[in-house]
Amino acid sequence: MADRDERDVEPPEGTGEAEAPVDDDAERRRRRAQFLRELNEARELRARVQPRRARAARMRQQMRMRTFRW
Repeated sequence: MADRDERDVEPPEGTGEAEAPVDDDAERRRRRAQFLRELNEARELRARVQPRRARAARMRQQMRMRTFRW
């Protein structure tokens, strides 16, 4: 009975359980980098399509940065 409980808790050898977090982390970073590239591209497209709104957004951001206190 004790052997059965230990097998249920521990993963079988050779399944790569120890390597999975490293692969998942690298995959997550790759997906995040891709997402950020696409987000930046979308923002640039929006700025070209709606120049007045983009200019207003830049002005608001500059005002926020001027009033920001360290």
